[in-house]
Parts: sequence; C-alpha cells; structure tokens
Amino acid sequence: MGVTLYTVRVVLNILGEVDYGIYTVVGGVVTMSAFLSDTMTSASQRFFSFELGRSDFARLNQVFSLSFIIYVGIAILVILLAETVGLWFLNTKMTIPSERMATANWVYQFSVFAFVANVLSKPYNAAIIARENMQAFAYISILEALLKLAIVYFLVILSFDKLKLYAVLMFCVTVIVSFSFFLYAYKKYKECKVIYYWDRKLFITLGSYSGWSLLGALSGIAENQGRNILLNVFFNPIVNAAEAIAFQVSNALSQFATSFHTAVKPQIIKYYAGNKTDLMMQLVFKSSKFSFFLLYIFSLPLIFETNFVLNIWLKNVPDYASLFTTLVIVVALINSLSYSMITVAQATGEIRNYQIWVGGTQLLSLPVSYWILMLGYPPQSIMYVAIVFSVIALCFRLMFLKKMVGFNILKYSKQVLMRVVIISVLSYGLLFFIVRVFQEGWIRFFTGGFVSIIVAGLSIFFVGLTTDERVLVIHFLKAKLNRSKP
Repeated sequence: MGVTLYTVRVVLNILGEVDYGIYTVVGGVVTMSAFLSDTMTSASQRFFSFELGRSDFARLNQVFSLSFIIYVGIAILVILLAETVGLWFLNTKMTIPSERMATANWVYQFSVFAFVANVLSKPYNAAIIARENMQAFAYISILEALLKLAIVYFLVILSFDKLKLYAVLMFCVTVIVSFSFFLYAYKKYKECKVIYYWDRKLFITLGSYSGWSLLGALSGIAENQGRNILLNVFFNPIVNAAEAIAFQVSNALSQFATSFHTAVKPQIIKYYAGNKTDLMMQLVFKSSKFSFFLLYIFSLPLIFETNFVLNIWLKNVPDYASLFTTLVIVVALINSLSYSMITVAQATGEIRNYQIWVGGTQLLSLPVSYWILMLGYPPQSIMYVAIVFSVIALCFRLMFLKKMVGFNILKYSKQVLMRVVIISVLSYGLLFFIVRVFQEGWIRFFTGGFVSIIVAGLSIFFVGLTTDERVLVIHFLKAKLNRSKP
C-alpha cells in the first residue's frame, strides 16, 4: 500500500495533472483489467476448487486446458473490439488536447497489450488461488511493488516523453507479473500444463459460466471506466486525474479486505461443493463482516482528514480530488459487504440471471450519471449516483442468493448489516465532534486518527463480534502476548 501511494505521488508530479488524467482515461483498461481479472480468476477458480475437492487431478488438467482456450478467445475478442470501436471512440469522442492525441493513441495501444497479457495469465492465477497458496501471491506482489518503484526511477532519469514512457513501463510490469504467475503455476502444479483435449459438453459449461462471469466483470468495468469517460467528455483530463487519485487511495485501503477475502474464497467454494451449507453460510457472514471492518478501521480517519492528507501526500492536488476520495471510499465500503456473496453465487454455477440483474443494475448507473451531468450538476454528482446503485446492487445480491442457496436475509441483516450500521454511526459521530472542535492540522490528524482507531476497534469488538468471536480474539491476543514474553 505504501509503495502504491508513493508512486502515485511521484508519477502525478512528473506527468502533471493533464497527462496523468489522459493516462487514467485512455490507459484505464490497465487499471480496470485488475477488476476484470479478479472476476475471471474467480470464475476459473470455482471449477478448479471443485475438482480439487474431488481429488480428480486428471479432470482438473482437462478443465484447465479448456479454460485456457476460452481465455485465448476472450483475448482475441478484446483485441478486435479495442482496435475498431475503441480506436474510433478515442479519436472522435474524447476530450484530449490536440497536441497530445498521438501520445494518447500510443498509451492506448500499450494498455490494450497489457490487458491481453493480464487476461492470458488468469487461469494460472486461478490455479494458485484454488490451491490456497497465498505465499506465492505475497512474493509476486512484492515483485510488482519493486517494479513500480523502478518505474518511478526510470521516469526521473530518462529523457523521453514521460507519458509514452510510463505507458511502456506499465506494460512491461504487467507482462513480468503475468509471466511470474504463469511460470510459478506451470512449474509447481501438473494440472497447469495445457494438453490437447476436447469435450464439447465441458467446453459449453465452462464457456457459458465464463461468459456470464465476463458479462458481470465487463459491467463493473463499464461502470467505473464509463464514469471516467463521462467526466472526460463533460469536463477535462484534470477531473479524470482527481478521480484516478481517489480510486488509487481506495484501492490501496481495500487491499486489506480483498487479501482477506482472497484467502477465504476457496473454502467457501469447497463448503458448497461438499454440501456443507451451514458452514458456508457462517463463513459468508463472517467474511462479509470482517471485510467491511478491515476496510472501515483504516478508512475512517481518512474520511475526515482527506483534504489534509492529500495536501501532505501530493505536491499538486487536483480540484475535486478530496471529495472524490471520500465518496469513492464510501462506495468501496458498501461493495466490501458483497465480496463473499459474489463467491457464493459463482460457486452455484447458476449465474445467468444473477449477472443479468446485478450487472444490469451497475450499467444502469451510466445513463443516470449521463442525465445528471447533462442537467449541469458538478462532477462529484456521479459518485452519489454510484453510492445509490451500489446499495441497490447489494439488495439484488441478497435476493438472488435467497433463491439460489436459501440465503437467510433476516439473519444476515441482524448479524451483519445492523452491526455494521451501529458501528459506523457510533464511531463517525464521535469523530465528527473532534473535527468540529479542532482546526485542521497535525494535532487534529493524530488525535482524530488515534481516537478513531480506538473507538472503531472497541465498537467492532463489543458490537460487531459475536460472543464466540470475542472469545477467539481474546485467546489469540493472549497467545501472542505469551509468545512475546521472555
């Protein structure tokens, strides 16, 4: 997280607000591919985990090989669309300074190449997750962080168009990271060696599931990148830079919650495969709640001190960056409740109607945002639309899970949603009082940060956790303390 925040600061300073905004809206396919890759990885992981649960390794190799063929097809489709519709839209509809249009096309091409490299690595990524090998992810994440630091160094020392150079270097990082996943999985797991195999029925099953998963992923990408494009069409690249900074902060904070969920995803799928519905529901409730808590406890201080932190962090803070950051964090908090629900839906394999309704809801936010901006509302208004539609999407997920697996909405509301709301109101109210008492500065920042962590921590412990969970936490802390004693 620290590396991400540091590199954003330096890159923004080197590129400037306009070029940074151009990269985020034109090269956004790279950043949005992370969202797509997570969803596609989960789609493949679902089938891999099933076969691992059955210990059928021959079948697992067949599933992997057919999955890889599907991903190759997806990559080809992406290239065709990007080199036709995408190029047309870039050169005719987007608001980019004329003197930077050629550079924008350069950025676009390398972003498409990076996207394809990312897509082709996803079956290998999914195999590692299905094996619950989080250590490999940790090492590759460290490699990625070091490479991004190297990008900053090259941007400083090389006398080349900085925006072009940044696009090329980001492409190189994506290729290296993707190849690392491929190499590790290929060497470590026998099932990750592609064989010549054809099973029409299995191919249709995998293709149908991957296709509907892809629809859901593209809906999320269209929502996020669509907002970015709308801001570019109605305003300018500087507003794109503000939104990009907000999403970088949100993504950095969300790493704690997403890493936690990545660890529990395989177990949710295996519980479902083994017809252990009660255990699956318990894990879903806990992971939904803990994902929110992990994100909230780090986000709360920043929500109140966004302006102060951005001015300390960045040399030049784009207009709207502070408000965008706060609103994007709120969206991330709402979405964090859905991580485990998405995994359950994917585990069932019956995701067509789920993806149509939830994905359709996400896409519907775009025409509403367009209408709002047409009426002359300011840029941040589209984030209020995003908050509303995130809540609607959460409600649809709950309703569909009730139909798919008998999800107990009332129990979830009592054990998760009610506790989350109470904790948010209590801790937010106290921090709001502190902000009103002190003037903006280091004293308020440290006081508010300390109090927010204490209050949020205590609220989570006494309100957010069940009795059994509190006992487990106490035993865990006692064990840690005993180990630290000489």
